[in-house]
Amino acid sequence: MKSSDIRQTFLDFFEGKGHVKLASSSLVPTHDPTLLFTNAGMVQFKDTFLGVEQRPYNRACTIQKCLRVSGKHNDLESVGPSPRHHTFFEMLGNFSFGDYFKREAIRYAWELMTQVFRLPVERLWITVYIDDDEAVQLWQEVGVDRQRILRFGEKENFWTMGETGPCGPCSEIHYYQGSDINAQKAERINADDDDYMEIWNLVFVQYNRDEQGNVTPLSSPSVDTGMGLERLTSVLQGVKTNYETDLFQPIIQRLMELTGKDKDHYRGHYASYNTIADHSRAIAFLIADGICPGNGGRDYVLRRIIRRAAYVGKTLGFERPFLASIVDVVIDTMREWHPDLCSKRKIIGEVTTAEEERFNRTLSTGLRYLEVVIDQMMKQEVTMLPGREAFKLHDTYGFPLDLTQKILAERGLDVQCSRI
Repeated sequence: MKSSDIRQTFLDFFEGKGHVKLASSSLVPTHDPTLLFTNAGMVQFKDTFLGVEQRPYNRACTIQKCLRVSGKHNDLESVGPSPRHHTFFEMLGNFSFGDYFKREAIRYAWELMTQVFRLPVERLWITVYIDDDEAVQLWQEVGVDRQRILRFGEKENFWTMGETGPCGPCSEIHYYQGSDINAQKAERINADDDDYMEIWNLVFVQYNRDEQGNVTPLSSPSVDTGMGLERLTSVLQGVKTNYETDLFQPIIQRLMELTGKDKDHYRGHYASYNTIADHSRAIAFLIADGICPGNGGRDYVLRRIIRRAAYVGKTLGFERPFLASIVDVVIDTMREWHPDLCSKRKIIGEVTTAEEERFNRTLSTGLRYLEVVIDQMMKQEVTMLPGREAFKLHDTYGFPLDLTQKILAERGLDVQCSRI
């Protein structure tokens, strides 16, 4: 099943259940100073969950653009080596605003997974919040074997959109991707085993958490679900990593064309290829939503992402700006569902190239300086780069801290961040 068909099937299913289909909101949250970027589908409904805003409907479904590079939800450092973490991703979500609650949310999810997408029941696992006996019972009622329903604590099964805001216990659907269906073990769920992957999170929004950490019940319990399109696509297309899906393959193929390398080179340097593929999507959508590279806030995040991608490109042999060509493929791949990218193609390319050129002008000098510093560290058997040196790399050579950390990590070194 193509990713475009998966999107459409999801929306059609929930429209058939009385949900209003709504467009994705911007990556820049409106009227919410607690978030740097939209990191989940429920962000545009925050005031609705809190009872501050009333809508003319009580059920909705969306495919939301999300970015997770800061705060509570930050996947930046996992991108590349990880088969399933991204900076930018799309989240499929269905929402109830004081209408249905746990029973219907669980029933809808199970129907979609097993009857529409036809995922094999014997590969599905369920997790619930440790004291949520009701959820356990409801999952059993739809046919889930009790042995496949696991309880976890707050870290895994209590969701908040940030440090404050709507929150509640959640129930997750996990999928076993391993080759031996008889080798499944309950203790491997939530254990960083790539054979097991969370694909859908059903959040039962019951509380509001304030700045002091106090949790108070909401007047109308609601439902917020989130399912990563990239993860679901990998499952339905029968591949082990998100980068093997049709969401990423055109981007990676273009990278291979530009490098003149073959699949063996990709397999040997997959983390670099994947990092650029991931970052190129974030770059396109951030610029389309009005962000420009700069030295603070959201602008600095975009600068970091462009410069990380440009540096990784250097390790693959790129000497001249190349990201605009990759971002162009992103636009072509996403144009059906995100037509605004096409109308902003020119500015996206220009902003990307300008920042890449700006970085290239300082990169060589900065790398030479860093090599000298690393050489001195090696001679002195020091493993931590002084904070003052990291600051100089940032202030003089335009190296974001995480890029300095990335380069050092390749040598088994680190930075004294607390002293920057």
